[in-house]
Amino acid sequence: MLKKSIAELSALGADITAPEIRQQPLMWLETLNIFKNREKEINELLLCAKQVSNGKVRIIFAGAGSSQYIGDTIVPYLNRNGDSRHFSFENIGTTDIVAVPEDYLQKDETTILISFGRSGNSPESLATVALADQMIHNLYHIVITCAKDGLLANTMEGRENSLLLLTPDETNDKGFAMTSSFTSMMVMALLIFDETSIELKSEYLEIAASMGREVIEREEEIKTFLDKDYERIVYIGSGSLAGLSREAQLKVLELTAGKLSTLFDSSMGFRHGPKSFINEKTLLFMFVSSDPKVRRYDLDVLEEVKADQIAAGVLAIIQDLQDVQGYTGTEFGFEERKALPEAYLALPDVMVAQIIALQTSIKVGNTPDTPSPTGTVNRVVKGVTIYSDL
Repeated sequence: MLKKSIAELSALGADITAPEIRQQPLMWLETLNIFKNREKEINELLLCAKQVSNGKVRIIFAGAGSSQYIGDTIVPYLNRNGDSRHFSFENIGTTDIVAVPEDYLQKDETTILISFGRSGNSPESLATVALADQMIHNLYHIVITCAKDGLLANTMEGRENSLLLLTPDETNDKGFAMTSSFTSMMVMALLIFDETSIELKSEYLEIAASMGREVIEREEEIKTFLDKDYERIVYIGSGSLAGLSREAQLKVLELTAGKLSTLFDSSMGFRHGPKSFINEKTLLFMFVSSDPKVRRYDLDVLEEVKADQIAAGVLAIIQDLQDVQGYTGTEFGFEERKALPEAYLALPDVMVAQIIALQTSIKVGNTPDTPSPTGTVNRVVKGVTIYSDL
């Protein structure tokens, strides 16, 4: 699919989404270059927030839909690898903040609001910025968006204590589902808050990009696993990869317009009720951790589901095949490379999930670029009323 010509993709209604998936490894490296050019400004804003705070600065990652799931993916990693002496990391959906702002915004806590937005035109994102301005005394903004002309970007013009960080223009995905926008905004956030040296972060992204290119080359192998009769898809993982499972299942839900049922959970949490979702028409995908201690739990769950002999298929998505020694199921492993931490491994992992969603969309007779035939679900959410009676 990703190697088809534009004419061939157009006939399938995928001439926007497929190239946007394919471009991601290049976009990650371009985002790295953008970060390097803005690093001084970023560090100055972070330092300013730390200096005025009486305690830890509260970092709130905020977005809706896929933009929210960026925070789901990176917060577990940053809790171990971010500057936890000076920052606390939280992910809160803008949809939650707008509905009940008093539950989430603390007026006396110095806060940096990280607003993610592909288009920057979601009503909840704009309302969250306005609510935070009203409710928080010491507030800083970092907007990470793909659209330089979006409303969210425009709100930062001339504003003190704020930064607008744009990902490459190409990441403003024109397709229905967020793909390169999701991963590129995630890269930018990791580069800002991961305390690892810039040299090592650059190496991680080079490895992730290499793995992403491998995913593209092995698309037919992924498609082979989908040559089954299935009506349900499950994604599970641990830590950051548990957060990623939510984005992975959403891609299937979006690109099939709900023709397939989907579920996500943590590896350990899956046993506690959600496992009931599995039947003979279910495919289960596990994002396996590269941490040996965590991986034991992941593989135990995979072996359990495989032994139940109910699911139509079970696939381990893992960086190094040597790490699944003793596992007797099917796996998608990458060529041997230096092990990536989970938040960076999430980048090529989600490309596998995006291809699964793309191929499944075609399989059920959908057009991936415009999967919602009724128009009831849109690229940018519509019909939201923001009540201003704070």
